Amino acid sequence: MLTPNDLKLLTTKGIHESQINEQLSCFKHGFPFLEIITSASVNKGIMSLSDEEQQSYICEYNEYLASGRRVIKFVPASGAASRMFKDLYAFLEAPREQPATESENVFFERITNFAFYDELNDACLAGEGKSIKELVATGRYKAIISRLLNKEGLNYGGLPKGLLLFHRYDASMTRTAFEEHLAEGALYAKAGTGDVNIHFTVLPEHEDLFHKITEEKLPEYEARFTARYNISFDCQKPSTDTLAADMDNQPFRDRNGGLVFRPGGHGALIENLNDMDSDIVFIKNVDNVAPDGRKAATVTYKKLLAGILVSVQRRIFNFLNIIDSGQYTRMQIEEMIHFLHDVLYIRSSDMKHLEDAELILFLKGKLNRPIRICGMVRNEGEPGGGPFIAVNPDGTVSPQILESSQIDLGRQEMKALFDQGTHFNPVDLVCAIKDYQGNKFNLRDYIDANAGFISTKSKDGRELKALELPGLWNGAMSDWNTIFVEVPIETFSPVKTVFDLLRPEHQG
Repeated sequence: MLTPNDLKLLTTKGIHESQINEQLSCFKHGFPFLEIITSASVNKGIMSLSDEEQQSYICEYNEYLASGRRVIKFVPASGAASRMFKDLYAFLEAPREQPATESENVFFERITNFAFYDELNDACLAGEGKSIKELVATGRYKAIISRLLNKEGLNYGGLPKGLLLFHRYDASMTRTAFEEHLAEGALYAKAGTGDVNIHFTVLPEHEDLFHKITEEKLPEYEARFTARYNISFDCQKPSTDTLAADMDNQPFRDRNGGLVFRPGGHGALIENLNDMDSDIVFIKNVDNVAPDGRKAATVTYKKLLAGILVSVQRRIFNFLNIIDSGQYTRMQIEEMIHFLHDVLYIRSSDMKHLEDAELILFLKGKLNRPIRICGMVRNEGEPGGGPFIAVNPDGTVSPQILESSQIDLGRQEMKALFDQGTHFNPVDLVCAIKDYQGNKFNLRDYIDANAGFISTKSKDGRELKALELPGLWNGAMSDWNTIFVEVPIETFSPVKTVFDLLRPEHQG
């Protein structure tokens, strides 16, 4: 099935032939749905804390941060922002010259409210010889859109989200999403030494642009926040690309007969996370940032999540050291079982049938895993996965973040449980990736390989099947210890379309 050229390409990418066979098998057989027990809700898998409890956890994190432990902020920033401008691209391709849809009218009616307005006006003056107002007055709306999206202007359709201007503070100060992450990181991830560690994953073609803005902006932010930034970048690994298949589940080949690979989705980033050496990792999407006047809630709840992580981790490490000592009492074992049930929400019907030695091994296996504390927002109609209590491949039950595609909505009882969901996942995670002996976990060991996803795409006018790896916060973290915590909607301000920048949370 594979030609010498195919094998050469696999070697270049770092992909083994056995992986190709596994992926073709996935195309043929698909992925199983996960069995869910219930959607998680407050006091049923989701923690909701009093003001006093919150302050206690925040203090615990502040003490931890001051102790010199390494903390890093991890920002997935891959991909171009072209999807943000879907409606504007449609207008460019339309046969008419005047805006007609609601979104087109809103764009031009509120164009001065965008942080990029001044830069766009300069691009129009340089390229068209007219200001935005003059172009509007003469009905040349498409010229404005072209100068925003295309290379001869601001090239916003080809840049990553992180490099787009998101917020305006005054006539002389605007910030990109990248800069907002610099500011945010200094507010909750600055160590006692003044160090702020932030890591971005980017596309190879954008890496130089990120290095350039880092060089330009870092002195300003180091002075503003009395910080020393350690900014690093890397890209999704070619070895995480997945083979495309045709509709007969055979390798899809391009017009030249070559194999076609596609990025494996955000689940590929588990490899980047696995390379990190840090005690705590904050994970947040590049487009979910707020201006300074609205950062307070974000900072408070980031510290809260981290404080819960520190507290839970301390208890787990204590349990594991007791197990290793061999000097444990029946009361201590009962405490560990209750911790699994009441804090980690792990249940196993087989636990009561285990002999003492088997029970200890079971407890150690469940406790000694990476930990993630996940902020969950009340569902107000935003897209995204949600928190559930699900059945694992080993028969145990634990908290999982699931997308709708992982649940058999064709089954009435599963759809009912899905529809009962009260919260959704805003991708607000704080993670611990080292064990109780200070060793890094191999995060590949905790992936549910059966949690991938197959979608239909097209290339060269032909349909193909695309395989996405288990998502970073879904199947890639399936076997982590997971705790859900309710956080307010104020901590969630994503930018999925350019019109989201007009929402109040991005306007001041």
